[in-house]
Amino acid sequence: MTTYAIGDLQGCHAEFVALLDTLSFDPRRDRLWLAGDLVNRGPASLACLREVEALGSAARTVLGNHDLHLLAVARGGAALKRKDTLDDILAAPDRERLLDWLQSRPLLVRETLGGQDTLMTHAGLLPRWSPDRATTLAAEVEQVLGGAAAGSFLERMYGNAPDQWRDDLDGIDRLRAIVNVFTRMRFIDAEGRLDFAAKEGLDSAPAGFAPWFRYPRGDATRLVFGHWAALQGETPGSRVNACALDTGCVWGGSLTALDLVGGERISVPSRRR
Repeated sequence: MTTYAIGDLQGCHAEFVALLDTLSFDPRRDRLWLAGDLVNRGPASLACLREVEALGSAARTVLGNHDLHLLAVARGGAALKRKDTLDDILAAPDRERLLDWLQSRPLLVRETLGGQDTLMTHAGLLPRWSPDRATTLAAEVEQVLGGAAAGSFLERMYGNAPDQWRDDLDGIDRLRAIVNVFTRMRFIDAEGRLDFAAKEGLDSAPAGFAPWFRYPRGDATRLVFGHWAALQGETPGSRVNACALDTGCVWGGSLTALDLVGGERISVPSRRR
């Protein structure tokens, strides 16, 4: 059995199928970890959702910011954005089943693979959060998404404040801060404050900020993440065991899988310009 982690699909269904073919992936034998953002900006978000959902227990995926945006539009009253490509999902006859499935996905998955503690989120992990602490915080949001207050939370989920985690946060501020770390984080400062404006490469860091993976941690957990296409799968200067997976398929780059035991990376080129 091989376990592969795959970066952001973002509606790139043809490339996803091609990558699975290249891997000779067999759901009866192998397993997939998907780093979130299954949908949006690409041409076939509906097909991606259906493909991953049909894999059942062979696939584990975490929620990304685009996945949460879809849920906010469908169930939280948020407006579509100009560049969104979510109409096929919103008009699908099986939309409610697919949305239920998506809404039940976690923010974090963790497992020991090849003797190594491995944790995956969409954007990364705040340096001050231990794996156990992160798992507990993720569960707080997952519980709300699975309960009667999910719609109210999705209505109020968006926002850049608070931009720094505090243990005494509560209510919507606490939930929003957790979501922003797991799904939006790129640059942080030494106090753990998030910057939400810079979204390009490492040279776009604001003064006093650095990529989250350049801050040391107190554990050796392998951190697997997507979200940051401009990194092109690299984490230069990292002070932690971080594996970047998003290689910008939707932007004309490639779709990449990482063998989480053997360490090999396998990519297929994007079919988009």
